[in-house]
Amino acid sequence: MSNSRLLWSSMTITAALMLSACSQPANDATDTNADASAAETSGKTIRIATEGAYPPFNYTNADGSLAGYDIDVANALCKQMQAKCEIVAQDWDGIIPGLLAQKYDAVVAGMSITPERQEKVDFTEPYFSNTMVWLTDTNGKFDPMAIQGLTLGGQRSTTPGAYLQDNYEGKDGNTVQLYDNYDNAYLDLKSGRSDAVLAEKVSAKSWLADNPEGFGIVGDEIDNDDNIAIAVRKGDALRDDFNKALSEIRSNGELARLEQANFGQ
Repeated sequence: MSNSRLLWSSMTITAALMLSACSQPANDATDTNADASAAETSGKTIRIATEGAYPPFNYTNADGSLAGYDIDVANALCKQMQAKCEIVAQDWDGIIPGLLAQKYDAVVAGMSITPERQEKVDFTEPYFSNTMVWLTDTNGKFDPMAIQGLTLGGQRSTTPGAYLQDNYEGKDGNTVQLYDNYDNAYLDLKSGRSDAVLAEKVSAKSWLADNPEGFGIVGDEIDNDDNIAIAVRKGDALRDDFNKALSEIRSNGELARLEQANFGQ
């Protein structure tokens, strides 16, 4: 075969290959959103901490298993990322120190984004937005517009707890009592050892569902720009992986479905 014919044959084959490549369907040439969010996490085990004492966000069943909105969101994200979830319970006060000590990789625990926390950890995009409410005896004695000489309960190291301390501690004769978890705050409210509890709306509504007699939400909701997100260590690329997966379960309706299942209307 002559050199000219060899050259012509080579050019013909190359052109055919190029045309074949260009004719491939677009969905074969690019990854789906699910593949993109799973690119760096597929097959990996992600260890996640939650509190296990903050219903309906997270709570511990009688058999010791963890459940709630946070757990459902974490599992949905790990499925989206094609990763394995290991979810463990951690006391609230030690949940960020445990993350920094690398006991786990992320915190999914109804945690609000605050400037103080942002100094220690990185947050994903929010997966829920909260408001605060006053939960109290419905005997009419508590007036949210005239809070004086009262004992006010909340959970320490939370945005409602900080709000109580900033606005009521030692002012107008008020006393703020903060607890390790909301369960203990509600117990003192029920026993009369406190006059009202300031809590996130979904937490208050969850407690009221089991305690409908004599207690209720009083006054307007307080919007303090409370956004809940996943915490990871500073600079951890896992933040971007979570954000990709969050975007996907938000756009496909899964996040809204989980909200409805855990919080109702």
